Amino acid sequence: MSDASQPRVSIANIFCAFLRLGCHAFGGPTAHFGYFHEEFVKRRRWIDEAEYADTVALCQFLPGPSSSQTGFAIGLKQGGLVGAFLAWVGFTLPSAVLMIAFAVGLTHIGNLANAGWVVGLKLTAVAVVANAGWNMAVKLCPDRNRATLAAAVLVFLLLVSNPLMQLLAILAGCMVGMLFFRSHVETVSPNSDLSTSGSRRLGAIYLAAFALLLIGLPIAATFANAPDSFAFADAFYRAGSLVFGGGHVVLPLLESYTVQNGWIDESSFLAGYGAAQALPGPLFAFSAFLGAAVENGPTGVLGGVFALVMIYVPSWLLVLGAMPFWNRLRQVHLARAALIGANAAVVGLLFAALYQPIWTSSITGVIPLAFALAAFVAIKFWKVPPWLVVLVSAGIGQLVF
Repeated sequence: MSDASQPRVSIANIFCAFLRLGCHAFGGPTAHFGYFHEEFVKRRRWIDEAEYADTVALCQFLPGPSSSQTGFAIGLKQGGLVGAFLAWVGFTLPSAVLMIAFAVGLTHIGNLANAGWVVGLKLTAVAVVANAGWNMAVKLCPDRNRATLAAAVLVFLLLVSNPLMQLLAILAGCMVGMLFFRSHVETVSPNSDLSTSGSRRLGAIYLAAFALLLIGLPIAATFANAPDSFAFADAFYRAGSLVFGGGHVVLPLLESYTVQNGWIDESSFLAGYGAAQALPGPLFAFSAFLGAAVENGPTGVLGGVFALVMIYVPSWLLVLGAMPFWNRLRQVHLARAALIGANAAVVGLLFAALYQPIWTSSITGVIPLAFALAAFVAIKFWKVPPWLVVLVSAGIGQLVF
């Protein structure tokens, strides 16, 4: 990648290009990569095929929302740090605004746990997470060893469920990967233009800042004068730091930090997650809903913006920090083997979340089961867009429940 300090495209063009994508880029990270390729490789020619492929590979290697990180990196290439930030703002703004509006609306309306349309959204969440888990299992657990690791993590987290155990499960997956999955690592080319992006000293500073916040925020939440605010920041920062394998993995992490801490009730959490499926742009915008709805820390619009920024800060620091080292990092077999193990572990993590709290709180009888199954079949086999399934499910739910 060329020097990020030398803008190639006007700041306004960067923002407008990503804002347009943020308004119609439905379908999740895989679809977003297709939108980015069409827009920035083929149409605008901001980045060539090889560099785009390497950018995607880097962002899939790092924890965090891979499609948002890719957009951030493209903005960095074209407009420096300002371009990177505006690329993120443009791509995230539409869904974030709608998520905050939805949270504020729920807060003013009151308890909607038993409202029919909320029940429909909760059952849609069952179908969406089941489909995400299926797709991730096929991709990330294609052999018996990785499938066994995922199953072990699933059982472990169902028996002992709390945020610390989720972190330990991912770390254990990394260790298993380094010990047993080195033979699965594919040889890659040592050439990468991304490694010319910024100095290694500056990259090391960004990585140190990432680690310092990861360690320092929970300490601050324990000893600071405003523990709730620091705990709020820590919860969203940590969730953004531990997402491997896909955006849906943020669901169990956020659930453990918000619902289990009593910051938001389970029905509102699942209703917001279901509604997020109907929106374009990144799934991480769900954090804006939670930030606006939680009862601790900043609330309302301010809380939504704060949560959204905090969940993205680790991904920004990791992209900026890893780029100068990518050419070397991509050659380290142990690191790539650890990633394979972590990805298998998060499949188990996602299925654990599918069961508890999503399944246990939503599937209360035969009719809800049939409803969720119909939504799953529509998404998985009929390829109905999730946003359409969400809207239909909310309407039918209002009539049926």
